[in-house]
Amino acid sequence: MGLLSGKTALITGASKGIGRAIAIRFALEGANVAFTFLSSVEKGQALEAELAAFGIKAKGYRSDASDFKAAEQLINDVVADFGALDILVNNAGITRDNLLMRMTEEAWDEIMNVNLKSCFNTVKAASRTMMKAKSGSIINMTSVVGVKGNAGQANYAASKAGIIGFTKSVALELGSRNIRCNAVAPGFIETEMTEVLDEKTVQGWRDGIPMKRGGQPEEVANVCVFLASEMSSYVSGQVLHVNGAMYT
Repeated sequence: MGLLSGKTALITGASKGIGRAIAIRFALEGANVAFTFLSSVEKGQALEAELAAFGIKAKGYRSDASDFKAAEQLINDVVADFGALDILVNNAGITRDNLLMRMTEEAWDEIMNVNLKSCFNTVKAASRTMMKAKSGSIINMTSVVGVKGNAGQANYAASKAGIIGFTKSVALELGSRNIRCNAVAPGFIETEMTEVLDEKTVQGWRDGIPMKRGGQPEEVANVCVFLASEMSSYVSGQVLHVNGAMYT
């Protein structure tokens, strides 16, 4: 029996990187997995087949969580298709890096919509189902940058800091209904996004981390399994850092 046997999880932005690792890890632990993708249609379809091979129910939805009505429809579709929604992981996110002096209004608004508003949209919609069930685990993906800031990422840092305040507030509001809400803050995780970067730059980042390496998506996924399962039944309103002591 897996730690998430019989549970239904929804993971946004799961076609690659950390989201994909979470989807696979959840399936390995016996969860039925619903997930979203936006532009990576082929990767989304491939993931659906890969997850189904674990003997669980899996379905991908092409959906934009930053659209309020689309997010509401998504939650309704997942509940109709799976019959429940026990775990919500808000992982969808983008970057539009630039120095403040050069940052456009569009670059600010887009980050806020995709990274922060999407959390509001999905949590608001999912909370109705979870409140009826009197249980649920919500996991919002923030970042080390949302805690310590980063030059050239004022928009991204603000959106990720906003997720922390949102997470803590939701935990306070929904705790009496046995719904837990936590945030996971990855540090430097090596994914498809970092593969395109200059190796010298990446090695410089690794050298600056006390554990002298970048993290793997699976290491973030493991923390999400803990937060999604009953192992963390009295953990709510917290930010769990996964960063190799980069920030303590």
